[in-house]
Amino acid sequence: MTDQGDLAGLLASGEHAAFHGKPAAAVGVLEQAVVLAQSQGRGAEMAAAGWLLGVALGAGGRYGGALTVLSPLVESGRTPQALPEHRLFAALAASTVASVHRQLGRHAVARASDLEALALTEGTGEAAFDAQLGLASDAVGLDEPEEASSRLQQARALVPARDGEWWRQRVRLGWVEAEVQLLDGQVDEAVATAGAAVDRAEAARAPRHVAKGLLILGIAQVSGGTGADGEGDAAGTLRRAATLAESLGTVPLVWPARALLGALVAEDDPVESDRSLTAARAAVRTIASDLPPGVRAEWLGRPDVAALLEG
Repeated sequence: MTDQGDLAGLLASGEHAAFHGKPAAAVGVLEQAVVLAQSQGRGAEMAAAGWLLGVALGAGGRYGGALTVLSPLVESGRTPQALPEHRLFAALAASTVASVHRQLGRHAVARASDLEALALTEGTGEAAFDAQLGLASDAVGLDEPEEASSRLQQARALVPARDGEWWRQRVRLGWVEAEVQLLDGQVDEAVATAGAAVDRAEAARAPRHVAKGLLILGIAQVSGGTGADGEGDAAGTLRRAATLAESLGTVPLVWPARALLGALVAEDDPVESDRSLTAARAAVRTIASDLPPGVRAEWLGRPDVAALLEG
């Protein structure tokens, strides 16, 4: 097999693991792809591998590592001489940086990265979609329902009409639609939307996306939705989300699923509650271990995280 064939195979394998398997399995493969692409002077492939590596690291909760990988990609897209493919991956990287900060609760910082991602695009395509959807999610976190709805509408308008395209973007659109519906108090609608996103992720055989969808569905059910047995089914949904996330090593999904489940079953099943809360605390500390000192302190001092650790 030629080096070029090796590189294509590494990229394909890494992308599959990042989106359809265990993110940790993608890391070593994509690190090899970055090195090989660099040695061959294949800038576009190196950028693609770097972005995918950042996605995989972030999905596993290795946020410090993800930011270290992604930040140079964003920087490369800022130069006037940047080629279109470099600007594309710079935009995707900026959106992924925003996602990392958003998962840490740093919504204003995330918004700045999403705005930069959007500026690196021509307003169309997958990168523009990621930026607009990220801006909608940032607005949810900042409790700005009108901005969230506006950005969500702009993201939705970029999705191709053919249903078979953009499975990842369609799943993520469902997540944010459900979040916006919850922000607007449309709880039953959020339950239905999140459930549909889970179905779409299952059809795409994307277990990490299934776990995230189950988490959002569980949150909607906890909020009192009646579309799928309401709160009575929330514990089962969150249990599925946590178990799947743990099997995949997606730590950022483990801690909220386990924390919510632990709180929800505290009276009925104190043993399971204690076990879930212990797992949530371990996940929070795992995330903290890979963060720069200042960000680590901010993360551990976040009200919901601090309350969990003190419980």
